[in-house]
Amino acid sequence: AARLPLLLPLPLPPPRSLPTASTRPNMFSTVAAKPTIFASSARRSAVSKRRAKLTACPRASAEEIPAESVVTRSDQNVSFTRRDALLAALAVPLVMRDAPAFAETKKRAGAAGAAPKTPEESFASLRSDIEALMKKDGDFGPTMVRLAWHSSGTYDKMSKTGGSGGGTIRFKEELAHGGNAGLDKAVARLEPIKRKHPEISYADLFAYVGVVAIETMGGPKLMFSYGRVDEMDPNAVTPDGRLPDADVGDGPGPKERDHLRAIFNRMGFNDQEIVALSGAHALGRCHADASGYVGPWSGTPLLFNNSYFVLLKGLKWAPNDEAAKFQYKDPSGQLMMLPSDIALIEDAKFKKYVDVYAKDQKKFFADFADAFEKLESLGTSGLTPLSA
Repeated sequence: AARLPLLLPLPLPPPRSLPTASTRPNMFSTVAAKPTIFASSARRSAVSKRRAKLTACPRASAEEIPAESVVTRSDQNVSFTRRDALLAALAVPLVMRDAPAFAETKKRAGAAGAAPKTPEESFASLRSDIEALMKKDGDFGPTMVRLAWHSSGTYDKMSKTGGSGGGTIRFKEELAHGGNAGLDKAVARLEPIKRKHPEISYADLFAYVGVVAIETMGGPKLMFSYGRVDEMDPNAVTPDGRLPDADVGDGPGPKERDHLRAIFNRMGFNDQEIVALSGAHALGRCHADASGYVGPWSGTPLLFNNSYFVLLKGLKWAPNDEAAKFQYKDPSGQLMMLPSDIALIEDAKFKKYVDVYAKDQKKFFADFADAFEKLESLGTSGLTPLSA
């Protein structure tokens, strides 16, 4: 049978000469009299402490190797212990460990871009996405105005609770409130946009969609401030009943008027601001599967203008006996008004503002902008105005 050749260990190549004090500096000091790897026991102790941090190193412990075991090379007059050799091997990662992390950081920074977006750039991008959504579905514009309004309209100036500051309308507990019927679909529809803009809070998103929708549909230019911080606990949701009810039982009668004032006064609004904010009913329509009411307020439900006041004042409104819930209809039967709307022309203090806004759209736009900006600031603090 053929015999395998005897495998002998190959001779070690001659080692490189260790640098001296006069040559290139090394991470460890070298002493010419005795060119060992470490200059002193003190430095060995320091390296040992650094070596102890390398808990993930798979090499054997230096304590397992006898300190007496010495390797010598007579041709180069170099001597060092096996303990020293192991310590030197363990110390190498101390030099290299930070380099990969730094390289990875640079790689990530390069992939992410030269600099993060400014708030102006983030909201400009968000505006484009909102406008694109409205182009696909124009009816979603009025819904976003309703979402912004209901997100803000829970504020109580006495307890300092509610308002737009926490974005709590995204919680199922608040979406279950009677006045928010149907808004769960709007919140869900905005979720892909929120994921695209993680730097923007839900609270800022819900407020900003209302601003963009009003401006896109022809309304006044609105000031917007950002910096709302989302509430993470559904316990921050306020009790149901803080939003205005279209009918508290007596149609447009005294109880309804008192109710409107109680709701809006709780937030800090006066009669003029109540009427100005009501002008947003120029947009959209009521749906049986949401509020239970049916129909649009105006013939141009996707245009923000003063038509709500013109029609409210100028047409003859009669109860609609065919509707499931008590509401009013115009002579054509195509338009509708809620009992709370009719209350604005049956109360003399409210009606004087209806008359002003029906005649002067510019005045309406100015007063609405002030009131809406105030509405969206309720329950917030430390906001930063968004530059145009």
